[in-house]
Amino acid sequence: MNNCAAEHLLRADKKLAALIKQVGACSLKPRRGVQPWQALVRSVAFQQLNGNAAETIFNRFLALFPETKFPTPQQIVRASDEQLRSAGLSGAKAAAIKDIATKTLAGVVPDRRAIAKLSDAEIVERLTAIRGVGPWTVEMLLMFTLGRPDVLPVTDYGVRNGFALIHGLKEFPLPKELLAYGERWRPYRSAAAWYLWRAVDLARKKAT
Repeated sequence: MNNCAAEHLLRADKKLAALIKQVGACSLKPRRGVQPWQALVRSVAFQQLNGNAAETIFNRFLALFPETKFPTPQQIVRASDEQLRSAGLSGAKAAAIKDIATKTLAGVVPDRRAIAKLSDAEIVERLTAIRGVGPWTVEMLLMFTLGRPDVLPVTDYGVRNGFALIHGLKEFPLPKELLAYGERWRPYRSAAAWYLWRAVDLARKKAT
């Protein structure tokens, strides 16, 4: 996180400022060398699974294509549903990954250079037309692959949980409540979200 973002968040929110001082510098950085469609494939594979299980299935998926580090969209389209499911992917995930590949070949999913010219809203609109890709998945792409600085995933469990923790709430905020509150974090809401995830990590460490 750059100095401007840190200074803004520290001034904008006393509760978040206390967390920032406890956690330290934000290490949120974009993943270099990853194409948007590759990030989407990985996100779909990881949906609704814990980290270890998702990593195992994703590695099995990659192993289906031993001739390359990451399969091309053409290779994925040519693969049968049975092949994809043999890696442990559900039928829905296999269909979603095939649709990502198909829409990449059709130009719906831009490459990194082309997607850089689009706004966050334009990217969300285009990519949520893909089967199995919802706003949350695109928000993760914006934050972790493209490095967009002002993304607030208000439906994310960890973000809502972190907000409740730093405010001492018994219930999670509604997405619309979090969205309204988060206006004070603009234009650095991605860093704010990262800190809310860290609040959950700290709570888990204390619990153990």
